[in-house]
Amino acid sequence: MNRRRFIESTALLSMGLGMQSFIEKNKTHILTLSFDDGFKKSFYKIAEIHEAYGLKACLNVIAMGHEKGYVNDAFIRKETLGNFDDWNTLKRRGHEVMPHSWDHKNLTEIPLDEAKENLDTCLDYFEKNLIGYKPEKAIYNFAYNASNQELDEYALKRVRAIRTGGWLVFRDTKYHDIPSPKSNRLRLGCRSYGPDICDAHIESEIQDFLSGKGGWLILNLHGLDQEGWGPLSTSYLDSLLKRLVKVKNLDILPAGEVLS
Repeated sequence: MNRRRFIESTALLSMGLGMQSFIEKNKTHILTLSFDDGFKKSFYKIAEIHEAYGLKACLNVIAMGHEKGYVNDAFIRKETLGNFDDWNTLKRRGHEVMPHSWDHKNLTEIPLDEAKENLDTCLDYFEKNLIGYKPEKAIYNFAYNASNQELDEYALKRVRAIRTGGWLVFRDTKYHDIPSPKSNRLRLGCRSYGPDICDAHIESEIQDFLSGKGGWLILNLHGLDQEGWGPLSTSYLDSLLKRLVKVKNLDILPAGEVLS
């Protein structure tokens, strides 16, 4: 499915996604800026910029990023990551905090049983350490946006939705082995850009989206300035939100709030 067909098809799905209040407000477009990893400096700044425009940030964090056993990679270094004191602080301020893996492994590259255990460890940790965490409202955001049918089905037994690669948004009836179509659990598709500053890519995607008929667009982002893979510049994020809050047919919402 190409981007234009995705945008138009998500508009048709809006009633099924529980967006009645969205429709009643005469909004035709929803945008979610979904920030990954848990960079302490960046995430506080992202929250501050969102607050300046009356918005809530969508923040997804590596559960054990602050723990001793976390292994650095080229773009995510332990010393740059926050902990659950930070995430609970930001949640109290009204921002959305969701799981983005236990240790940022690509779960499609390890044995399935190990991948399931990794996923369970992450979700168990969130239940114990994040205030107000509710599995029935949670979205599991796969590291690298990498998943497969087995992992999608397994995760959807424990959370409201998953976010992974691609543009598709569809119901759990797509997968035959998920028990109840009444659960309305979803697979949310997104895209990300990197490794360099991705301001121009994001601007192009959003302008293309706004020129279409409507729907829900999820853009996967990371840190600000020099933090993370494909960061945004702080000045661009600020100017972007300043412009977008004036677009009358657009809502800028965290993913979990859209599903709620």
